[in-house]
Amino acid sequence: MPDFEPVIGLEIHVQLNTRTKMFCGCELGFGEEPNTRTCPVCLGLPGALPVVNAGAIHRGLMIGMAVESTLAARSIFHRKNYFYPDSPKAYQISQFDEPLCLGGRLGDVRIHRVHLEEDAAKLIHVGASGRIHGSDSSIVDFNRCGTPLVEIVTEPDVRSAEQAREWLTLLRETLRQLGVSDVNMEEGSLRCDANISLRPVGTTGLGTKTELKNMNSFRFIERGINAEVARQEAILRDGGQIVQETLHFDPRTERITSLRSKEEAHDYRYFPEPDLVPIAITSEMLEAASDAMPELPAARAERLAGLGLSADTAHLLAFRPELGDAFEAALGADAPPQALANWLANEEAALQVEPAALATLVGMVERKEITRDAGRQVLEKLAAEGGDPKAIVAAEGLAAVGGTDELSPIVDAGLAANPDVADKLRGGDMKPIGVIVGFVMKETRGRADGGAVTKLVREKLGL
Repeated sequence: MPDFEPVIGLEIHVQLNTRTKMFCGCELGFGEEPNTRTCPVCLGLPGALPVVNAGAIHRGLMIGMAVESTLAARSIFHRKNYFYPDSPKAYQISQFDEPLCLGGRLGDVRIHRVHLEEDAAKLIHVGASGRIHGSDSSIVDFNRCGTPLVEIVTEPDVRSAEQAREWLTLLRETLRQLGVSDVNMEEGSLRCDANISLRPVGTTGLGTKTELKNMNSFRFIERGINAEVARQEAILRDGGQIVQETLHFDPRTERITSLRSKEEAHDYRYFPEPDLVPIAITSEMLEAASDAMPELPAARAERLAGLGLSADTAHLLAFRPELGDAFEAALGADAPPQALANWLANEEAALQVEPAALATLVGMVERKEITRDAGRQVLEKLAAEGGDPKAIVAAEGLAAVGGTDELSPIVDAGLAANPDVADKLRGGDMKPIGVIVGFVMKETRGRADGGAVTKLVREKLGL
């Protein structure tokens, strides 16, 4: 029996942060009283006509630019026909063969398409522990119905659950920094489906795929994919066949259950939406989307790495823009870039300090004018009160004690006060040297450089 490799494609639904819904003027709002953000259009009442939200088109174009898609000159909406309680019209207005964006790439994963559509209503299932009218029921909140969605469909380029999680992290931060969505998975602003199949290692064909639906955290996505890969492999090794179907992963029990057979495009009977004209993408629309584009995380990480930062540090600053912005604001002063980035990454108070003051402080530590411990004291004072790091060091008496003339008598006193430690050090056991270093630090109120103290102890004991 051959070894198998997973072949995974992702479908990501992103709620756009427009003020109103995709095809009507109802304002969006999470957590509002159920069924209070509705109108005849989003409820699908007879005679109501949709109008496309221009803000959604603008955000869709920005997303297409971010993932290097080919942007359509002409795009149309279709009716995707299906009956389900969360779809009041019994169809969804979506895009089929003329989507807004085709192709592209983000990181190491190719993009198949990016298209616009409307979200469904929210179904709330009430089980035996919470019966309504004496029986198990489902109730519907139509506030979400009609929310603008972008669906991003990848090519089957993902080969592991871990790669899926890492790539989705890149996508989420890219969308967040684009400003097109809050990408809050807990509130459903970003939802992910995974199409999963297995094939023998070394082959290029595609196996029968299953679809895991609506996983709402990256941790659950990773666990769900791993569980489905294990399930499929067990079936194949037993000589069975994979059935194409839509599945649900329960993160509490780790169980995968079948929801329904997997639909094909013809099952939805797509046809052009007769109540909407085609969208013509103008040069003005493209220019507006281009002008709104920020520097994206991957590009920023590459640029920051060019300043001499490690790849991990550059990635951290790019994916946490508040850190990256503070870092770049402080550049050009006398702090080495990597040291400055380390302080921002590791010291919570660093973000509360004026950038030039932070750079000055980091430079003083790097030049050993003050110790790192003293630097932390200065940092806390700067965060609380502001001021000039050099003035604070002078006022608080925090300048480093690093010269041999100053340290020598203190080290002598430490050795004299701990003769047993001195004997162990002379015998080659260096573990207790921390006792002497600690003595000197206490005497100098943390202003001595630990490395200098250690070197002086060795010199005095002839080690």
